[in-house]
Amino acid sequence: MSETLEAVRSAPRTVRYDKGRHLRAKIGFVLLAMEQTVEDDVFKIAPPGVGIHFNRLQMSNTATVDTLKNMAPGIEASASLILPDDELDVLCYTCNCGTMVIGEDRVAAALKRGKPEAKPTTVMTGVVRALKALEAKRIVVATPYLDEINAHVLQFLKSHGFDVLDLQGLNISTNTDIDLVDPQYIREFAASLDRPDADAVFVCCGALRALDIVAELEAEVAKPVVVSNQAMMWDCLRSAGIEDKIGGYGRLFNLSGGSVGLAA
Repeated sequence: MSETLEAVRSAPRTVRYDKGRHLRAKIGFVLLAMEQTVEDDVFKIAPPGVGIHFNRLQMSNTATVDTLKNMAPGIEASASLILPDDELDVLCYTCNCGTMVIGEDRVAAALKRGKPEAKPTTVMTGVVRALKALEAKRIVVATPYLDEINAHVLQFLKSHGFDVLDLQGLNISTNTDIDLVDPQYIREFAASLDRPDADAVFVCCGALRALDIVAELEAEVAKPVVVSNQAMMWDCLRSAGIEDKIGGYGRLFNLSGGSVGLAA
């Protein structure tokens, strides 16, 4: 037997609204299903007033060229579910090797279909912009990837005009193992690749905890260091018009001037 509810009649009021917590910008990120590093890094860097919003994308824990290609059909749908009834300023795909294997333009187009109002970008788009903002032409590159993926990394960087003096990978096949690489080992590995004629060191992969050691590594090699999540967040903030200088994450965040989102 159902109970009859007593009626409630709220008095009419004029509700006062403000601009909410995320009054400066709202940035969305499409993450891999098993990702365990990017979210922490993004929240560490995000300044007050900037909203950070995520959705995840199905992906095998084993990273090969084939499993990366298989992500492509899901990018648009994942993007569309980030604040589906509200707007984003910037929307970023966070997988380095996925961007390079699927194709930067193809990923950006899928993001744009999912959230037409947002500026689409990718982590590797941010890396390219960061290296160019630092005036780095000759670079050395450390990755955790299998060499079949490293071939795509090399091709991508060369296609954007960089002179890759050395590129070495750790030949790790699973994302969960990449998450567990000791940050100090990342520092040692990246520093071992440096050479006097390199303008910068690039540590590739958002699953690596390279943000933890970027300032230390810069001090050791005495030149700019770009790591994936640092560059990605710098690019997203600048594309959203947020010009804050943020300490502790390398020279990149002390640069003046902005980055621009990919064309619509």
